[in-house]
Amino acid sequence: MTDPASDAVFYFDFASPNAYFAHRILPGVEARTGLKFRYVPVLLGGIFKTTGNQAPMIAFAGVPAKLAYEYKEIERFIARHDLKAFNFNPHFPVNTLALMRGAVAAEAEGVLAPYVEAMFHFMWEKPRKLDDGDVFHATLTEAGLPAERLLELIATPDIKAQLMANTQTAVDQGVFGIPSFVVDGELYFGKDRLESLAAALIARSA
Repeated sequence: MTDPASDAVFYFDFASPNAYFAHRILPGVEARTGLKFRYVPVLLGGIFKTTGNQAPMIAFAGVPAKLAYEYKEIERFIARHDLKAFNFNPHFPVNTLALMRGAVAAEAEGVLAPYVEAMFHFMWEKPRKLDDGDVFHATLTEAGLPAERLLELIATPDIKAQLMANTQTAVDQGVFGIPSFVVDGELYFGKDRLESLAAALIARSA
């Protein structure tokens, strides 16, 4: 097992289906390694803008075989990890600015874990158009979260600034996309790297 004092960060944005996949299999990685990941909300669009990166559907728009392969790998990943609850959001792409500010607010209010679970659930399992203000409000309420308080905080300068700071910190650590994991300063990118990350952590502690 790894040193529980090790710093392990999961940078996420609800806009990414791969972040959802990572969220679902991360508990298994934590169980095998003894390491607890700290969830840090960032804005994927901000990371793309700062680093010059693009979403695969844009970056590989002119390479249809590459896109087809990416989708096949997603199907294989779902089957391998038995993620049958996944449903692609028909409203994709969803603007997650309010959702990610909401995650920062939820952390401030001590409800980040249930907030994350609810947003991933209603983004990628029972998909909703969460960038619709009324839908977002109703979803927060349905999930038993302090909707009014979170919505109040989302509009505050401190919460907006914190999300920007989180995003910049991620970029400063070499993050160029989501999901990204930083363990003791070392970057691992992509849901498919979680297994190699787990193997590296276990080997390190052996």
